[in-house]
Order: sequence, then C-alpha cells, then structure tokens
Amino acid sequence: MTDTGQHDPSERRAVDPRPTPPRPTPPWLVPLWSLLLAVLLLGPALAPGYVLSFDMVWVPDLALRPDVWGLGSGLPRAVPSDAVVGLLDEVVGGMVLQKLVLLGSLVAGGVGAARLAPGPTPVRLLAVGLWQWNPFVVERLVLGAWPVLVAYAALPWLLLLAREWRTGGRVPRRLWLVVPLACLSASAGLASALVLVLAAWGRGRRRAVLAMAAAGNAPWLVAGALHASVATTDAAGARLFALQGEGAVPGPLAALTLGGVWNVEVVPPSRLGATGWVALVVLAALALLGSRAWWRATVARERGVLLAAWATGWLLAVLTWAAPDALGSLAASVPGLGLLRDGSRLLLLCAPLLVLLVAHGAGVLLALARRPAAPVLPLAVAGAAVLLPVALLPDATWGAAGRLGAVDFPSSWAAARPVVSAAAASSGGDVLVLPASSYRQPAWNDDRKVLDPLGRYLAPDYVADDSLVVDGTAVAGEDPRARAALAALDAGTPEAAATELAALGVAVVVVDLEAAAALSADVPEVAGQVLVDGPGLRVVRLGGVEADPSPRSWVVALVLAWAAYLGGPAVVCVLALATGARATARRVRRKSA
Repeated sequence: MTDTGQHDPSERRAVDPRPTPPRPTPPWLVPLWSLLLAVLLLGPALAPGYVLSFDMVWVPDLALRPDVWGLGSGLPRAVPSDAVVGLLDEVVGGMVLQKLVLLGSLVAGGVGAARLAPGPTPVRLLAVGLWQWNPFVVERLVLGAWPVLVAYAALPWLLLLAREWRTGGRVPRRLWLVVPLACLSASAGLASALVLVLAAWGRGRRRAVLAMAAAGNAPWLVAGALHASVATTDAAGARLFALQGEGAVPGPLAALTLGGVWNVEVVPPSRLGATGWVALVVLAALALLGSRAWWRATVARERGVLLAAWATGWLLAVLTWAAPDALGSLAASVPGLGLLRDGSRLLLLCAPLLVLLVAHGAGVLLALARRPAAPVLPLAVAGAAVLLPVALLPDATWGAAGRLGAVDFPSSWAAARPVVSAAAASSGGDVLVLPASSYRQPAWNDDRKVLDPLGRYLAPDYVADDSLVVDGTAVAGEDPRARAALAALDAGTPEAAATELAALGVAVVVVDLEAAAALSADVPEVAGQVLVDGPGLRVVRLGGVEADPSPRSWVVALVLAWAAYLGGPAVVCVLALATGARATARRVRRKSA
C-alpha cells in the first residue's frame, strides 16, 4: 500500500492515545455511599431506643438545669454539649436526636472527606470509607465520645470553609454554624480551634479567626476558669488514659492508623491480631505511594496546615505514651492540663492528612492499572480501593459487631422522675444518686457498661460519685461536693447522714436498687420521708435543706459566654430566614404581576 501522507482520524487516535479524563462523580453517589457505610456501621444502634455505651448517655428529655450551663460543683466536662442537647431535644425527642447526631456525623464527615479528595470516583469513595471506617471512629463510638465524633465530622468542613474564606475574602456564613458544633467539648474545641487558626489565619483575618475560635469555646473556657480550683486531675489517670499499643503493634505505630485508645474493651478484635499489622502496612504503603502526588496537587498553604495538624495530634498522643508520669504530675498541679491525658483523643487531627495520602496512593494505583492491560484490572483496583477500609476493619460492621444497641429505660424511672422533681423543687435542693459507682452494667442495657444514667434522666441537679476504677487502679474524682456527700454517708447514723447531706444542699436521695444489687453495694440508710420504695428505685426526701445558689458573678460570666457561643449561629439563622422571606416575596410579586 502506498503511503499518501494522509491518515484516518480514528487511526491517528489509535497511534497517539491521549488520557481520557475521569468521568465526573454523580452528585448523589458520594452521599449515598456515606449513608450506606454509616448505616452498616451503626446497625442496631438505629433501632428504636437509646444507645447507652460507656460515656454516651442520652435520655428522653435532658433538663436545662444549672449544671448543663456550667454552674455545677464539678468540672464542666459536658459543657456545652449537654446544654445544646437540652435545647434541641425540646424540638426533637432525645431518642430521635441521638440517632440524627450519630448518623449525621458519620455521613457529613464522609461527604466532607470526599470533597477534600478530588479525583476519580473510586478515590473519592475510598476517602469516604476511610474517614468513617477506622479505629478512631469505631473506638470513640463505642466509648461514647459523641462530641469528639461531631468535631471529627466537622474537620473537613472547617478546612473547606477556611479555604473559601482565604480565596473569597469573606467569612462563609456556614462557618459560624460549623465552629460551635465542632466545639461541643473541651478537647474537641481545642482541636477544632487549632485547625481553624491554621487554615484561616492571614492578613485581614486574624482578629476574626481568633474571635470565632474564642466564641466557639467560650462556654467551657469560662466555666473551666470558674472551676479552676478543682481543675487539676489525679496523676494516676495519666498512665491509664495514655496512648496504648494494640496487640503487638506499639502505641506510636497504632496511632499512625488512628488507633491506640486507652480502653482495650472498645478495641475491635481485628486490631489485636495480625490484621492490625496488615492494616498498618497497607495504609502506610498507600500513604507513601500517594505522598508525591498529594504534594504536587496541594498548594503550599494547605500542605502546611495538614502537616502541622498531623504533627500536633500524633506528637501529643505519643507524648502520653512516652512520658505518662511526667504528664500526670503536671496535670495534678496545672489546672486544665488533664485535657491532654487521653492520648489518642487528639488523633482526630491526624485523620485529614492520612485520608488524603491514602486516597492519592489509590489514585496512583488506579492510574497504573489503566495503562494497556487486561480491561478488568482497573475495575478490580477500583473495587478493592473502595472496599479497603471495610476489609481492614471488618468487625466494625453492624454496631461494632453488636457492641452497640438501642434499649429503653426502666418504667420505674419514668414513674419516679416527677416525684423527684417535685421533692427537689419544694426545697430548692439537689439529688444525690447512689450507689457510689461511676459506671453501671445493667441487665436492661444488655449488660453493656455505661456511665450511670440515672442522674441525667432525672430533672434536678444531681451529685454522684465521679471517681473511676480502671484495671484495678482508682482515679480520684474532681467534684469536691461529691466527695463531701459520700463522706456524709459515713456520719454514723441515718439521722446524722441526713443532716450533713442537707447542709450540702442535698434534698433528695435516690438509690438505684438494681445497681446496688448488681454491685453488691451496701448503701447506707439516710433518714427522711420515703417517697418511692421500689421496684427499681428508692426515693427519700430530706428536711432542713440549705440551698447554696450559684454566685451572681458566675451567672453573669456564663451568660456572656453563652451569648458569644450562640450569637453567631443565631445571626446566621436570622439572616437565612430573612433571605428566604425576601425570595418568597419576590416570587409572589412575579406571579401576581
């Protein structure tokens, strides 16, 4: 055949192929995949009832009493989360609200991670899966640290909205909503404030960034400052709550894959065997493979933000592993430093970089698989990447392999609640909850351990034992009033105990009879009027109560702190309503014209 110098276009493409750009991800696919993974992870926790696991205690109606605002006698560990829940469950019942929070956090976090990791659809779906399906999420979920999981879900959105602020020059309204949600606890607030400052800091934004971070953390900062005299922690707790190894994987290496929680009871069994090493090797290899692609695809500012966040989270976690005694000594003398003793909690700062590096590594593998080869190879690599997080942590499936479930509270509690409320209101005093033990393992909760939920179920302020026993080691509580109340029970006689408790402002003593029997606890008798005597609870009203109202200066300080915390979201909601009203009015005018 004679070469005429002219070629058919189809032949020219065959000789000189050009890379085909990846098809855009359907807008519904990422949210759907995130929802499916979240449902698969939560499983039985989404059934009717309440999920009660370790520190996760949700009740039908959390009363807006003084302690939820930070006016209790102990450290404000549940500020501002309790008040936010108390406000919202006036609109949506506690059971539904809990499921919305758990499911919404997982789904929103996964979608945000996919937006951080642009690329082919399999890469984005891998980012969703790895963000949701990792040891940090599973262990914190079983441990009940839901405010930390909300902050974890907010991290991608903080990074995305900070980028929008930097490039657009105006504060995105959504940021005023995301920051308060990311600061529902002290540790979550510190991590979120760090990410916000790192990501949004710059000329013309410094004051606004600091103001936003301070406002988001104002309730617990002010309440903690007011409780500074009791804000030190038992030095013994530092070693117990430090970063731990998982099986044969040492703590610092476990932290590379977001593991290393202090409580071995919540660690998935797959993390304790050979699969723990497999997960470490696979994720580390993908991260290393994707590091060059990530570096080239990411602007210098965002590289610095992600690296600084990762380094802070990992180094603080490893510090608790390497020097727990030194950290414990400091926490016993420096108020507030106990926030750092839970070493693995701040590993949420490491998640964005890990997910992005692994996602880029999967992208590199996918690009290699698309080179001339068997047509099935790219599909196999894509499928393996998407399912990788589930394959590395299979026992996270269906409520962490049954560790999570939904239950109902005993009917005797519902019957006693109004009785206790009326008795406490008549004297202005509080409730003492017995027996003296922080955690319960009730049969009605399917024998799952949970922080005593009785005090939160009741409406008045309450006093309860806040000491802990971990692996046989006692960790002293931080509430001086609780210690004084428990000491009053040893006054010698029921009458003397009642007198001392009344002087502490205790108006009602509520004894969980089932817990006392399960713990084989000998609960001292307290003289008073028995209002309820079984089944399940005993309620005794005391006389001569000396109520001690909160200092006015405390009330004023916390009102200002809460105004700062709620002010931004309130303004954004009002502006959104006004914008919607104007848009509706314009549509009505156009139709009428």
